[in-house]
Amino acid sequence: MSKAFLAVLIVMSACLLPPARAQDAAAPFDGDLARLAEILGTLHYLRGICGSNEGAKWRNEMQALIDAETPSGDRRARMIAGFNRGYNGFQQTYRTCTPAAVVAIRRYIEEGSKISRDLTARYAN
Repeated sequence: MSKAFLAVLIVMSACLLPPARAQDAAAPFDGDLARLAEILGTLHYLRGICGSNEGAKWRNEMQALIDAETPSGDRRARMIAGFNRGYNGFQQTYRTCTPAAVVAIRRYIEEGSKISRDLTARYAN
């Protein structure tokens, strides 16, 4: 009788588990999104110290990316962590705008634009 009870308990436990959400699964373009999020964080910091007067433009771009992708759970956390990694990494390196920071801004804008174009071309409807 204990084997039957154990079997019923296992079946009931399996029924109580929430269904796996497809949205939480990794998408084939998550690596590109993570890199884009990191670039947006970098630009948010560097453009701010270089006097661009853009305010929260790059943070708002990140929010728009999250809103468009609507990730949840781990995917959302990874995207936000990428943004923060980009911001914090350059915050530790640059305290003021330098010629190297200006070059970095240009390169990151180019890389971010390329990633955006490639993602749109490959995955847009």
